[in-house]
Amino acid sequence: MPALADLPSPTRAVLQLGPLPIRAYALCIIVGILVAVWLANRRWVARGGESDHVWDIAGWAIVFGIIGGRLYHLITDPELYFLGRPGTSPWNAFKIWDGGLGIWGAIALGTLGAYIGCRRRGVDLRVFADCAAPGVLYAQGIGRLGNWFNNELYGDPTTMPWGLRIHCLDASRTHEIVNGIASGGEQCPLHSATLAAAYQPTFLYELIWDVAIATLVIYLDRRLRLGRGNVMALYVMGYTAGRGWIEALRSDHANHILGLRVNDWVSMIVFLLALVYFVRHGGFRAEREASPYYAKREPDPEPVPADD
Repeated sequence: MPALADLPSPTRAVLQLGPLPIRAYALCIIVGILVAVWLANRRWVARGGESDHVWDIAGWAIVFGIIGGRLYHLITDPELYFLGRPGTSPWNAFKIWDGGLGIWGAIALGTLGAYIGCRRRGVDLRVFADCAAPGVLYAQGIGRLGNWFNNELYGDPTTMPWGLRIHCLDASRTHEIVNGIASGGEQCPLHSATLAAAYQPTFLYELIWDVAIATLVIYLDRRLRLGRGNVMALYVMGYTAGRGWIEALRSDHANHILGLRVNDWVSMIVFLLALVYFVRHGGFRAEREASPYYAKREPDPEPVPADD
């Protein structure tokens, strides 16, 4: 069927304020982090926690998460930086503002960072993870808007009414180009800065999925008062289920194992691990912890002097 209305893509991903470049991808990540911390704080306080502790723990999780997300991307796509292909450079590994944060690495090391922060404050990591999980998923959805600004992470050509129009952007993502190479690797038209076809907006599919699952998880948590880390497990299962089918629609560069993209394999493994955790820890019957803090051991009573 012919496209009734194409989705536009931005023609710029960078706003230049004098010598300072303001990158849309970075702004989306920052906004997502702020939303995640804000929501985690509200849920944490409702569970009886102190607000200051959320910001302390989040600081550890954010730093470790960004490092982990970048490391995962570099490990799974090393040819984009380290194998000497034309147009690649090891220095580009540090340009996180151009995209390239793997969610699996971000969650893995982000959890490690949260664990360190929780230990410092005597916080039960399971409770903190349950409070933070929905906000993290909202943040992932907001982060996908950065891919829209970068004109990246789209699927194959489509004739659906919501087909995405892709602009050719130069290597620094600052403006459109003509007769060059688009961010997805396609040859740009000679007389136009917009690719001829419309493409599957996979970034939008994931954004909608993330918001829907986060909202569902919040609803289930309010209704069932889940605990023991099972809110986090629901988040993981919901996200990976969506990532599986969305990943199959994407046409950007990715390494494959046995015909499937690496992220498909990771999604299946992580989903199964989360399912096992969810079942072993009570499923939908998992009761909430009485306190978000570990019980502190009372000091031994002072010895009573013996009577003379």
